[in-house]
Amino acid sequence: MDRDILIHLPVVLAVARSRSFAAAAKELSMSPSAVSHAVRSVEDRLGLPLFTRTTRSVSLTETGRDFVAATAPAASDIADAVDRARAANGQVTGLLRLNIPSPTIALCIDRVVREMTSRYPDLRIEVYCENSNVDIFADGFDAGVRLGGMIAEDMVAIRLTPPFRTALVAAPSYLQRHGTPVRVSDLQDHNCITYRKSKSETLFDWYLKDGGEEVSIEVKGSIVVNDVSYARQLALDGFGIVYVYEPLLREEIADGRLVEILQDSVMEKPGFFLYFPQRASRSPKLRAFIDTAKDVLKL
Repeated sequence: MDRDILIHLPVVLAVARSRSFAAAAKELSMSPSAVSHAVRSVEDRLGLPLFTRTTRSVSLTETGRDFVAATAPAASDIADAVDRARAANGQVTGLLRLNIPSPTIALCIDRVVREMTSRYPDLRIEVYCENSNVDIFADGFDAGVRLGGMIAEDMVAIRLTPPFRTALVAAPSYLQRHGTPVRVSDLQDHNCITYRKSKSETLFDWYLKDGGEEVSIEVKGSIVVNDVSYARQLALDGFGIVYVYEPLLREEIADGRLVEILQDSVMEKPGFFLYFPQRASRSPKLRAFIDTAKDVLKL
């Protein structure tokens, strides 16, 4: 093994994750020039460029993608081995990186993370919200959270929430002005607050039951969001109808600030699960998160 490559490998992987020399420098508590020097040293030893740099972006070359794909799992295994050695002495340390959909913050993740910081003061936790289905492990995350049914079969999956239903809700003031839909087709005549998962994706269709059949409805409205908390506020302020996970607005529905509509047309969801590769199951920081989640969420 070339020592220079081994020494600078964490720097290369940090740049690959963040697609930024400055962000990698911040993550590693290094200067940007030191990060550039480390990457250049590895490229010189390999005799090939790993990154394509412009004034606005950093991207992996084909060689860089192959190199990162081959070395990142080994680097992760080494980091886990170090963490396990420390854990044997009662320490849970390092950085736990989680990729989650934003709705899970209120549903489960916030309570677990807060308890984790109390139990494991030497552990750092990064929570990155991403609603799209992407290869989170290629970006260096330790685990992800997604709905059941959306997780690859080769992943270990641990339940974080029970199954729940969706809900269509609007403020009483909106329904007084525009009337209450009584059929799924009536939604076409209403202002529906729509979602876009990411900037490159189409608008999110609403999945409902109509006449006993599951249907995908393309709704329209004056406002498009990608954040559930903002959609909640717009609904409370009477801007339109929102399609949400019912547990997120249970309190507002119970006290009458929001009204459920078309209750016979909503869908059941399987709940959210933590998922990760089998090889990561021995990671002390991940085991600590799972144990804490079981205690806090009463799994």
